[in-house]
Amino acid sequence: MRKSSLLFFLLTGNILFAQRDLTITEATMGQYMQFAPERVLQPNWKNDNAFSFVTTNRDSLVLKSKDNKWENETVLTAKDLEAILNDNFKNTEFSLRSLPSNLSWINDNEIAFTATDKEGKFKYNVRLDLKDKKIKNSFKYNSIASEETISRNNNYIAWLKDNNIVITSHKGEDIVVTDDITIDIENGSSSTHRNEFGINKGMWWNPKQDQLLYYRRDQSTVSDYPLVQWGTRVAETKDIKYPMAGMPNERVSLVVYDVLTKEKVTLDTGVEDQFLTMVTWDPSGNYVYVGVLNRQQNHLKVNQYNAATGAFEKTLFEEKSDIYVEPSQGLVFTPGNTNTFIHFSENEGYRQMYLYNTDGKLERKLGFEDVIVSDFLGFDADGKNAYYVGVTNRGLDRQLFKVNLKKGKTEQITELSGTHNVVLNQSKTLFLDQFSNLETPNKVTIVNTDNKKEKELIVSKNPLEGVINMPKTEFVTLQAADNKTTLNGRIIYPTNFDANKKYPVMVYVYGGPHAQLVTNNWLGGANLFFHYMAQNGYIVFTVDNRGSFNRGRDFEQVIHRKLGQNEMADQLKGIDYLKSLSFVDQDKIGVYGWSFGGFMTTTLSLNHPEIFKVGVAGGPVMDWKYYEIMYGERYMDMPQENPDGYNLTSLVDKADRINNKLLIIHGAQDPVVIQQHSMEFIEAAIKANKQVDYFLYPTHEHNVLGKDRVHLNTKIANYFFDYLAKPNK
Repeated sequence: MRKSSLLFFLLTGNILFAQRDLTITEATMGQYMQFAPERVLQPNWKNDNAFSFVTTNRDSLVLKSKDNKWENETVLTAKDLEAILNDNFKNTEFSLRSLPSNLSWINDNEIAFTATDKEGKFKYNVRLDLKDKKIKNSFKYNSIASEETISRNNNYIAWLKDNNIVITSHKGEDIVVTDDITIDIENGSSSTHRNEFGINKGMWWNPKQDQLLYYRRDQSTVSDYPLVQWGTRVAETKDIKYPMAGMPNERVSLVVYDVLTKEKVTLDTGVEDQFLTMVTWDPSGNYVYVGVLNRQQNHLKVNQYNAATGAFEKTLFEEKSDIYVEPSQGLVFTPGNTNTFIHFSENEGYRQMYLYNTDGKLERKLGFEDVIVSDFLGFDADGKNAYYVGVTNRGLDRQLFKVNLKKGKTEQITELSGTHNVVLNQSKTLFLDQFSNLETPNKVTIVNTDNKKEKELIVSKNPLEGVINMPKTEFVTLQAADNKTTLNGRIIYPTNFDANKKYPVMVYVYGGPHAQLVTNNWLGGANLFFHYMAQNGYIVFTVDNRGSFNRGRDFEQVIHRKLGQNEMADQLKGIDYLKSLSFVDQDKIGVYGWSFGGFMTTTLSLNHPEIFKVGVAGGPVMDWKYYEIMYGERYMDMPQENPDGYNLTSLVDKADRINNKLLIIHGAQDPVVIQQHSMEFIEAAIKANKQVDYFLYPTHEHNVLGKDRVHLNTKIANYFFDYLAKPNK
């Protein structure tokens, strides 16, 4: 025992155990398992004064209530639920290891959830009365079902059987809504328009719960793209539909199906090459509102359609841009009023809320300063105020706000700098706040929205403290290449950092739209793999360049028509910062990124091999003409419209510039960044007589998930260790 440890023992009577470094498995999985801070899982308000959550091992439902002074009360276990289901469904056996992940409260006594029988043949959507342990309502349907959508009156559940829609009634009747044989036609799919434009649903019940509105997607003109399946002795191909930039697009329509009459009506949205977004029923069920966006993505019309006839009624308003318009969610009607709704737009620079009436008149701007609306959380009981989580502090923080609909006055409810994950009760009088920042693993409180009084429930201990020798993390600010925009950066120092030493650097990059790497939450947005690299003697550095998310329209749109260029310029400003630090080994800087980050890693490697001696590019875009229409054309326009931009940003014809150690990693089943990207690049490298390393994950898609991710992180770490700098502990 060291003298310091012996002294600690003599003074306290406790043994001081030495801290250790992470294993690669812990660095990959531990953040979500043994080193996850204590938190409330699946929080769900039962009523205005009580909420439930699921225990860490997911085997118990625990209730906390104001009446019980917020103490824990177990109201259901997985074993209890298994017995109830087996008792209520006499001819079916259930075996539950954990509670269902979609469990929610219907009222004070009833919960709803989905469970699958022991044999895995059928799903059961259940409404259960916990007081008398009886099933109040249930739907039994095929376990292959996906994207289930339940009517609020619990009379019907719509679900997808492959590319078709089936509705199951509470009486057990199956209604076949569509029966398209060809896979060219998809109905009710949330992957319509490849999940762009905020689309996360493909079916919507009307307010009366007797009509189903759904997407019908015709992909017959879209190219088939083969994915080789390696699981059989003779490999087979699986064709997917992949609409590449500049090529024919899918044709999408919206159909209303009446459950009672079995009749269908197609909305008259036209047959133009366009995108249908923001799909919203009005509260009366008489109209459907749709955002119609042109193929060029620079002109949005918000249209009203007659739900009974499908006829176009009127255009409420339009948004145009010289660059692009990006709708992100549907309209939200205000409570008790069929004539006013909230529209979300970044038309004035930041994604904010605007109150419109159904005549298309703007009644009030509800935005506040430069706050970006991240998550809309609903209205209070009398419908006077709307609540949302807003992005503040140059994109670093998440705070709760409320805005008065009549006056437009905004109040910031949470104030402590960091990330507030908020779940409001129905009347918005109380909310559960799970808060973290760089110094706080997790703090759970119940907060009164009016007087801000808090009841502290959990203050999570640092799960790594005393166990893992954790490196220091700090935020930094940089000037962008335009010399006027402030960028957020994060630096993780090697453990036992000594400013008199020189350290190698791993730059971790993403850099593209809809992603943000540096955030003011626990670990600063980093994952434990980067701390593992720091424990092995690396400085790990990240900067969110212009083009990344949550800094406003103009910050993001500088990338238009020339992806990777302004992003690269900002990343080089990060390199300037690193080179200003005396403890950085300027001859040992490497870069790693995935997806858009893989594109950026390759871009940086080819253009500046004198800086980046090692690069690891995962799932990289190598030429934007091989990428899909919806995302690719938004940022690059069509290849035929922007040939110079596509030539500038293509990496395939620049493979002859390889002059560093470069590892390309790809998933063979990747339906997002298809493997052709890396194969074209590898072929170009061969033709240029340039060496490049390549590794394929045969069964994985765009990301390497599950236990195989340990293999991935090991490969990335070893590549840096082998070709940049060996571990220095």
